[in-house]
Amino acid sequence: MEAAVIAAWTFMNEIAVPEDVLPLLVEGETAVAAFKTFRDSAVFTTKRLIVRDAQGLTGKKVEIYSLPYSAINMWSSENAGKILDMNAELELWTRAGHIKIKVGKGADIRRLDSLIAWAVLNGH
Repeated sequence: MEAAVIAAWTFMNEIAVPEDVLPLLVEGETAVAAFKTFRDSAVFTTKRLIVRDAQGLTGKKVEIYSLPYSAINMWSSENAGKILDMNAELELWTRAGHIKIKVGKGADIRRLDSLIAWAVLNGH
């Protein structure tokens, strides 16, 4: 039985951590990696995954998703075995539900897989 997807994001390519994410971090939390998304960015920190989603025509309204790594129960990564795979996906099963992340050709699925493994398995 397929789990219902509660969120679907696309990570395009790895970027520098956006400065405007820093005020969202709590004491002792640091940004580790960031990816460009369709309308904004996704940032892996030492404690969670933060996905910012600009909305509306102007993009001034921003919705922020915060997924603590402790909420991730399982994940999977899928690609066609090519270095630059256009159809790579990362799926997360969380306490909140199922999240599907499409991986653009500029992002490395293995890098994302290892970031998730580092975060979840090290108890971040």
